[in-house]
This record gives sequence, structure tokens and C-alpha cells, in this order.
Amino acid sequence: MKVENGVRVMAGTMVLISVVLTWLHHQAWLLLGAFVGINLIQSAFTGFCPACIILKRCGLEQDRGGCARD
Repeated sequence: MKVENGVRVMAGTMVLISVVLTWLHHQAWLLLGAFVGINLIQSAFTGFCPACIILKRCGLEQDRGGCARD
């Protein structure tokens, strides 16, 4: 799996976890989904993506052009 696909999987999983926790526990868990969305937007503009850094350290391959600036 490539880093870019890993980021999508990680973001989607976090949003789904946020929805389930909101449904089961408390509405404040929506903040987790909001944080994920804001992080995706800022990474599109700045090129800095903490998820990319984590996934690269975990051994996922990086496409040409890269996901996060080193």
C-alpha cells in the first residue's frame, strides 16, 4: 500500500470512529471528525501531513512526488 492510500484509509477510519462514538456516547466526539477534516484541508495547502510521516515510518511506500514534505 502506498502512503497516499494509507492516509485515506486512516482518515476514513477516524471519521467512522467519530460517528460511532458520537452515536453511542456523546456529541463531543464530532470534534474528532472535524479535526480530521481540518487536518486534511491544511495538508492540501501546506504539504505538511502528520499521517504521512507516521505511515512512512511504519514502512509504507511513497509515490513519486510524495505525500508530505520532508
